Amino acid sequence: MFALLRRSSSIFSSKPLSSRNFTTPRVSGSSPVTAESSEHGLYGFEVLKTAKGFRRFVDEAIERSGELISYISQLPPSVEIIRAMDEISDTVCSVVDSAELCRNTHPDMEFVEEANKASMRIYEYLHFLNTNHTLYNAVKKTEEEGLPGTEEAQRAAHTLRIEFEKGGIHLCAEKLDRVNQLNIEIAQLGREFSENIISNPGFVDIFPASLIPKHMQHLLEPIYRTVSGTRKVPLVSSDAAKGKGFRITTDPGTLSSILKWVSDDEVRRKSYISGNSVPLANLGVLDKLIAARHELAQIMGYKSYAEFAVHPNMASSPEVVMSFLLDMNKIVRHKADEEFKMIRDFKRKMCNERCGDLEAWDEAYFTGMMKSSSYNLDSSVVASYFPLPQCIEGLKVLVESLFGATFHKIPLEPGESWHPDVLKMSLHHPEEGDLGYLYLDLYSRVGKYPGCAHFAIKGGRRLSETKYQLPVVALVCNFSASPGSSIATLNHWEVETLFHEFGHALHSLLSRTDYQHFSGTRMVLDLAETPAHLFEYYAWDYRVLQTFARHYLTGDVIPEKLVESMNGAKSMFAATDLQRQIFYSLIDQILFRESASAIRDTVSIVANLKRQYTSWKHVEGTHWHTRFNHLIAYGAGYYSYLYAKCFAATIWQEVCLEDPLSLATGSALRNKFLRHGGAKDPSLLLKDFVGDHILRSRDGGVVPNISSLCKEMNLS
Repeated sequence: MFALLRRSSSIFSSKPLSSRNFTTPRVSGSSPVTAESSEHGLYGFEVLKTAKGFRRFVDEAIERSGELISYISQLPPSVEIIRAMDEISDTVCSVVDSAELCRNTHPDMEFVEEANKASMRIYEYLHFLNTNHTLYNAVKKTEEEGLPGTEEAQRAAHTLRIEFEKGGIHLCAEKLDRVNQLNIEIAQLGREFSENIISNPGFVDIFPASLIPKHMQHLLEPIYRTVSGTRKVPLVSSDAAKGKGFRITTDPGTLSSILKWVSDDEVRRKSYISGNSVPLANLGVLDKLIAARHELAQIMGYKSYAEFAVHPNMASSPEVVMSFLLDMNKIVRHKADEEFKMIRDFKRKMCNERCGDLEAWDEAYFTGMMKSSSYNLDSSVVASYFPLPQCIEGLKVLVESLFGATFHKIPLEPGESWHPDVLKMSLHHPEEGDLGYLYLDLYSRVGKYPGCAHFAIKGGRRLSETKYQLPVVALVCNFSASPGSSIATLNHWEVETLFHEFGHALHSLLSRTDYQHFSGTRMVLDLAETPAHLFEYYAWDYRVLQTFARHYLTGDVIPEKLVESMNGAKSMFAATDLQRQIFYSLIDQILFRESASAIRDTVSIVANLKRQYTSWKHVEGTHWHTRFNHLIAYGAGYYSYLYAKCFAATIWQEVCLEDPLSLATGSALRNKFLRHGGAKDPSLLLKDFVGDHILRSRDGGVVPNISSLCKEMNLS
């Protein structure tokens, strides 16, 4: 029933029942703060004034859901059943989403612990909801009898029935019990996989300190070599100081910087192997996850978990996905091989022919050098034009130019925020009023979620003819200010990431579906990433960048020639980058296409896929995939990033490219795409927006037309 739980950090919306439909009152504290209310607590929920409020938050959600179940049991098949079902989902999602955001970002461990407990409790309750025959039968009868004139309600009834059945409710009691056990096991394994990545990032000790570039040294932990061993406590002796080095914690972010900036081959090699050989425990966790998912799929009547996961999407089957991936690989392979040879030849030239093969730990370093030398690029110069406050201004420019709306900073109520750095903004339209609320938590800090993500807090839904529950979302990133500065200047890939996540946020904020079940990113997985990929294009277009990218000291607008150089550098190894994404998608498909007995050694499988489908060799002893968290979150759905990349390329070229900041472009984006969320059939949505040519039918499913992407990458 609750597909949202298979895709965390997405926005949900629904049409709740109005209070007149019930004899029991709504529970208190279940609505976030709006401009008209005086309630406040964490995220605007009155009940979350303290950490222990999460306990009452769960209690209230269960209490309210019970009221709605009783109400549904008395109703004949009707649209009221769908509204009530959607309100159950909205009520439970508020707890799930708030707990998820809190445990990933809150600096107070009491809040984190209570959010974890709330998450576990509400998941247990979800198993009750997902196996409730009263709800299932009500939805099934409503779908069978039809809801004339209410297309979105009929689609909601169908979707809810399918999702109930994906939870096994239609199975015999013995099988249903096993499905529930497996779902709990899969959730626990996913959490264990993620926790292992955080708790065991790996490390290497590097001596002498001079091997590390000075601009990186403040990010690393100094250590000192002594007669008795290695100490992390600084020594006073000048002799000891000569033995200074650094301990490099090889988490993905730090490892990426080391591989890009450190010239010493041995430091890069050690760091690469360390970062790609942890956490060892996840090899066993992944084996168990593959086995559990395969058993689940077979009980549900599917040959594999990949078939189970892909079936509801546009692709419809793993065979369609694999043919799409292999076709793309064939198209990109020749150019990727050429790029590999270019990098190898450049390395040999730089090393005066002393070095041999090109290694995995060479790619980022030498491609960075090649881009800089070919286009006279200095990353610090580029970053100087992207101070974070100006980038936020850029987001404001986008929404005003495209949608005629404005972001206004609004004050946070006491207890509403989880950290002093958090900003709150309202998205306001002069004719429509407030459209939604956005929290920005953009600076890195210890204990915070390490990546960048769009988190839901509350979904939009229609309350009545004249009232709409406004969406509330959070955009979380991890940008750092340089030493001695209070303002972060962003590398351009960070700007691109910010715009990507902002695309998700806009999808949520501008969606206007009747049901929260369809709001914003609540759509089929292989379309949901499209708006985020589309808004990446805005981070590269000079017409957009000139509106906000200004030097943090002089205020000068970013030069057009610099942006041209940035775009030239971006295209230099585009085939290699695309090949990597195909490789990741193939790993995700292959691991979940077979039974556990067939997947005896994931390390060998991944190594063979790399040799077969990329230009690079596998590094013995490493198992990079043990911190590929998308295996947990997406599970046979990672290909959706490539679907989105193709869709976004077509939309950009045919809808946005001519005038990316015009109200006409924004109107098309909003009214033909963003506002519909998952309320329309995804294929029809795309065809109505762009035209039939954006999709191609294949073996009962659909795949993107890749011609626009090929044109963009000079592959056609």
